[in-house]
Amino acid sequence: MDAEQVKQIIEQQLEGTQVIPSGEGCSFQVTVIGDLFLGLSPVKKQQLVYGCLTDKISDGSIHALGIKAYTPEQWQRLSA
Repeated sequence: MDAEQVKQIIEQQLEGTQVIPSGEGCSFQVTVIGDLFLGLSPVKKQQLVYGCLTDKISDGSIHALGIKAYTPEQWQRLSA
């Protein structure tokens, strides 16, 4: 499994998101940006992203996953 595969899985399942992945082997970090996070708590945001990868986590392809999830507005403020 590589970071690009993780990105593709999340973007396919969470339509309209932008994913910035990093990591290698079985340990990854993802920053996910999308309007679908609007009004959700941090835990709910992480649950949405985590849900995309449960199969890969269950089969051991992913051992560790760090998730940061933002609305486009939140991301813009952080990037400024």
